Amino acid sequence: MNLRNLPAHERPRERLLHVGPEALSLAELLAILLTTGTKDKSVLELAHEIVARFGSLANLLGASIEELMEVKGIGKAKAIQLKAAFGIALKTSQKTFTASWPIEAQEAYELVRHDLAHQKQEMLMVILKDVKGRLITLEKVSIGTLSDVLVHPREIFFPAVRHKASSLILAHNHPSGDPTPSAADLELTRHLIRSSRIMGIHLDDHLIIGASSFISLRASGFLTNTG
Repeated sequence: MNLRNLPAHERPRERLLHVGPEALSLAELLAILLTTGTKDKSVLELAHEIVARFGSLANLLGASIEELMEVKGIGKAKAIQLKAAFGIALKTSQKTFTASWPIEAQEAYELVRHDLAHQKQEMLMVILKDVKGRLITLEKVSIGTLSDVLVHPREIFFPAVRHKASSLILAHNHPSGDPTPSAADLELTRHLIRSSRIMGIHLDDHLIIGASSFISLRASGFLTNTG
């Protein structure tokens, strides 16, 4: 289907002008970002293929440039273009957590899930908070498997010192998609609890991020029961 064969009011750009982005489907918004299709398919058909390939907005936002390029018709330039747009969307969603209310486990999960949920390696992030528990910033601090890589407390607490944070939430993913804490996760948490007391920077929680859910070690009672 060539977009020029569609009535003007059904084309994605014209629809956005008349009804706004909220009324458009994900495929229509992607078609606007892509701007062109291929010689074999229209930009809207290409956009529908991308949606079918990734299945959900969360999966799409978490896709790497290489994964985007697996869709026939998406070259490096288009993949970079999409990834840049997704980056803006993620940064915008994070800005909604500006210093207006305390960040707890659910809010922290919303902040990091797009970065962590679909990573093929374990990645650690820290969510840094001020004295009232409000977001200061979040940073990636380490990439690697916890069972293979000893994470030094310095990596975790240095960003907190630099940003004058009063507390932090640690979050990391399980590439398997299963957020059940491993023995290495629990040992790291014990180590960081001890270090947090020395540093005077409270470890509020440790979140284990799976493919579509997370586990809070505070909610599970582990942080409370660890001396």
